[in-house]
Amino acid sequence: MMLLLQVSDPHFGTERPQVVQALRRLAEAQRPQVLLLSGDISQRGSDTQFDAARRFVDSLRIPAMLTVPGNHDIPLLNPLARWLRPYAAYQRRFGDELEPVLDLPELLAIGVNTTRPRRHKDGEVSAEQVRRVAQRLRHAKPQQLRVVVTHQPVHVVRPRDEHNLLHGAGAAVRAWTEAGADLVLGGHIHFPSVGLLADRYPGLPRRAWGVQAGTAVSWRIRFEAGNSVNLLHYDAAALQCRVERWDYRDAADAFELARSEELPLQRDAA
Repeated sequence: MMLLLQVSDPHFGTERPQVVQALRRLAEAQRPQVLLLSGDISQRGSDTQFDAARRFVDSLRIPAMLTVPGNHDIPLLNPLARWLRPYAAYQRRFGDELEPVLDLPELLAIGVNTTRPRRHKDGEVSAEQVRRVAQRLRHAKPQQLRVVVTHQPVHVVRPRDEHNLLHGAGAAVRAWTEAGADLVLGGHIHFPSVGLLADRYPGLPRRAWGVQAGTAVSWRIRFEAGNSVNLLHYDAAALQCRVERWDYRDAADAFELARSEELPLQRDAA
């Protein structure tokens, strides 16, 4: 059984220290093999905030990691840096590659940089990105869980979040599911959810799922949802993925299991 921890939107610079400590304890207890960090790592893209984020990530002691930037990871208050070197601070702490790929015996995870310096917060995916990801998915091994990680969502469950959908999501989801994607993970809206992608994009050739994570440790929570992370349990033999949402509970000062959903996966075209 492979265990993946999805952490999104920690917004270091606005972190709650007690929640940071609780997430460390959760990682220590659960021992995930992979960390998927789906953007908005910092609040304003500053060196100090990225330093704190990197120290936190290292403290989790998770063997493998894939990260993508979010719109908050591009400097907002420094226009020169935003246009000339928008990802410099991010890259100094998390590597030069903005679209990393993690290829393990039971996992193929592909990062997609959906941020654009010219946009304030909206995300976008280009035709070239769609093509590149689909091509890589086609070379996945049968036993691998195929995961695409974006920041802005391709699937939302509340009407109020429709305007946050990734620009170009329709074409991307169709191409990626046809190429073999099982899950598309995202963040951005601070509201966790799991949904069948065909419910939003009818006629998809395969069953695939959209998995959204809430904000992990920031005080920038929504009224309807507090701090949360996702744990993904993948059984390659059974071709089954279980997504667990773990919510931070103030009374317990701990992350507790709040919801668990079994996601049957598919390998052959419908």
